[in-house]
Amino acid sequence: MNALQVAHGYFDAWNQRDADAIVASFASGGTYSDPSAGENLQGDAIAAYAKGLWSAFPDLSFETVSAADTGGGLIATQWIMHGTNTGSMWGLPPTGRAVTVPGAEFIQVEGNRIRCVQAYFDSRAVPEQLGLQVIVQSHSIGPFWFGTSTAVQTGKKIKPGAFSITGIEARSDDEVREVRELSRRTAVEMLPMTGFIGWVGMTIGNRMLTVPRLGESGQSAPAAATWDSQGSYGSGLRPGGARSRRGDQRLDSGVHRRDVGQVRDLRADGRLDEGAGQVRVRRNAARADAVLVGCSLAYWT
Repeated sequence: MNALQVAHGYFDAWNQRDADAIVASFASGGTYSDPSAGENLQGDAIAAYAKGLWSAFPDLSFETVSAADTGGGLIATQWIMHGTNTGSMWGLPPTGRAVTVPGAEFIQVEGNRIRCVQAYFDSRAVPEQLGLQVIVQSHSIGPFWFGTSTAVQTGKKIKPGAFSITGIEARSDDEVREVRELSRRTAVEMLPMTGFIGWVGMTIGNRMLTVPRLGESGQSAPAAATWDSQGSYGSGLRPGGARSRRGDQRLDSGVHRRDVGQVRDLRADGRLDEGAGQVRVRRNAARADAVLVGCSLAYWT
């Protein structure tokens, strides 16, 4: 089997959606790299990457435009990737849109196996064709930090009665993704609440803020109590994490700050029923003048 035949067999494995055959095409220690996957994937990581693509695009296929042996077992190929986004990608719901992405690969063959694959394509093409935003910006410039935000509005014409600000500082990229997914689920769960008006979520580096707005007292408290204890917010808290419940109880107009600790229940007089933690209540405060990562603040009118 010559190098060109090895390359064709490799593309056949992709088009047959056979992860084991793709991995078997590589020599021991063989690597795969592209702008989305990153550098030097090997073995199971290559298989996982392929399966992830097939999950998002079950009909994924590669149309070979040209393939040539440039000498020394180096195969240069041009291809066009086709696929329809009917599965989840990056944690987002499927769009149902089709993508067509041109690309090129350089495949180094040694014997009957692939030593390395280096693929090139426009990494913006897929999200743009799926109707997703592609934002290019600095992480920071001087004292300014940049990030992304998401907002949802119900359009309800009710008088705002409360807002809260929750700040979380994640310890890793995996935790950032986990908190963002949990926040998305929480926002969806809040949509049917009678007094829920809107929600804003912001991510700046590893720091995340959420700001929900609720209607006046009596419009949302029972629903909020159920959501706090049973919804994504409550289930996402790890043992020993912060937790409070308003229910039908109500603080006077002011700012409530809850530091992360073992807060189990906050009574209307600002005292704890059980557990240990730091809770401070400032009544009749004019405004919330500080937001600290790792705590939540709320203002009720």
